[in-house]
Amino acid sequence: MRNRAVVLGGGMAGLVAAKVLSEQFEQVLLVDRDQLAGVDEPRRGVPQGAHAHGLLAKGQEVLEGMFPGLTGELADAGIPMGDMGVNLRWYFNGRRLQPYETGLKVISATRPELESAVRARVRALPNVTFLENRAILALTVTADRSRVTGVTIEGEEIAADLVVDATGRGSRTPAWLAELGYPRPEEDRVKIGLSYTTCHFRLRENVLGEDMAILCVATPENPRGAFFSRLNDRYLLSLTGMLGDQAPTDQEGHLAFVKSLVVPDIYDAVHDATLLDERVAFRYPASVWKHYERLARFPQGLLVVGDGVCSFNPVYGQGMTVAALEGLTLREHLKGGGLPDAKAFFTDVAKVIEAPWGVSVGGDLSYPGVEGERNEQVRMANAYMDRLRAAAEHDGTITAAFLRVAGLIDPVESLMSPEMAERVSRAAETQNA
Repeated sequence: MRNRAVVLGGGMAGLVAAKVLSEQFEQVLLVDRDQLAGVDEPRRGVPQGAHAHGLLAKGQEVLEGMFPGLTGELADAGIPMGDMGVNLRWYFNGRRLQPYETGLKVISATRPELESAVRARVRALPNVTFLENRAILALTVTADRSRVTGVTIEGEEIAADLVVDATGRGSRTPAWLAELGYPRPEEDRVKIGLSYTTCHFRLRENVLGEDMAILCVATPENPRGAFFSRLNDRYLLSLTGMLGDQAPTDQEGHLAFVKSLVVPDIYDAVHDATLLDERVAFRYPASVWKHYERLARFPQGLLVVGDGVCSFNPVYGQGMTVAALEGLTLREHLKGGGLPDAKAFFTDVAKVIEAPWGVSVGGDLSYPGVEGERNEQVRMANAYMDRLRAAAEHDGTITAAFLRVAGLIDPVESLMSPEMAERVSRAAETQNA
C-alpha cells in the first residue's frame, strides 16, 4: 500500500506533495507535461509564472521546515530578503502604512526562481523520479471503479497505490469523476475579471535603497494596482486591473496606465528606464473553490491539492502558501499507515482554505462590480478593515498586526480583539481631531 505514489504536476503544490510522499512511499514519480530540468523561466504550464508572486510569511516558514537551509540558499544566490513590515512599502489609496518591524522574513524571488530552488531539493531525494514532457491522459481504475490504480501518460501506463493531482486550475479530476460515475464537486466561484501585465526594467540607479518593493494595493476607490520589485539586477513591474480593466502592452498605453496609479513613485522610476523584455498579459477571470469535502463518494487512491481544489485571487499571494500548508495536512494523513481517507483529507484541507478564502473573497466583495452575497458580516468587516488600514498609516503596531494576518501567521480574528479595536478607534479620533 505504500510502494508507489504518482504526483501529477510539477508546480509548487506538486513539489511539496512529492516531498511529503517521499517520506512514506518507496517510490514517488512526479509527472509533468513541461520540461522541468534546467528551467528557470516561466513554463507553459504555469502561465502566471511570469508575473509578480509572493510567498507569504507562513509559506516561507513551512518551506524552510521541509527544506532546511532553503532560505539561506536563496540569499546566497543574491535574492533580496527583508522584513515584511520594513522593507516592503505598502500603499493603500496612495497612503503608506507606517513601517514597523514584524520579524516576518520575505524574499523577492520570482516564481521560476523559487520553484527552481525547491525543485532541485525534491529532485535530489533518492526515491523521487521526474517524468518530464509527458502528457497526462487518464486515470486507471478497478473494474468496480471504486479505486484508482494508476495513470495513463503519454507512452505508458503507470501503476500506483496513490495518485495526487496537483495540475492546478486546469485539473481534470472533476471530469474524470464524472466519467467514472461520481458526482462533480460543488463550486464557489467569485468573478473578479483580474488582469496582470508584467515586464522587467533596468534602472540607472537603485530607487528603492534597502527596500525590496513598492506595493500599490488596489482598492475600490483606486482599482488599479501595481507590484514593483527589486530583483538581482533588474526590476519587475506587474500592473493589475479589476473587472476587465487591463494595462496596455504598447509603450504609450502602458506608461499612461502607470502614470494613472495613485503612487507616483513607480512612474517616476520607470518612465525613462530601459525595458528588458516584452510586456506580457495574463487574465484571471474568477476565484474558484471546489468543495471535494462535500462529496459523499470519492474513489480510493486519489487526492487533489493546490489550485485544483482552490484557486485564489493571486493579488493576495496566498496560493503557494496554502499549497505548502496542504502538504502538512497530507503529511498528517499519511501518519496512520495505509492510504489517506479522501473524505477526512478534504475536510482538513477545507479548514486550511477557509481563512484565506474568507480574506480574499471578503476583500473582493468590497468592489461594487464583483457579484456575490454581501451579508452584514462582510459589510461590517470591510468597513472595519478600511478604518484599520487608515489607522495603520500612523501606527506601526497596527501595521504589524495587519501584516501578520495577511501573511497567514495570525488569525483574522486577532484584528478584531478589544485591544486592537480600541487602538483603531483612538487612531481615527486622532486623525479627525
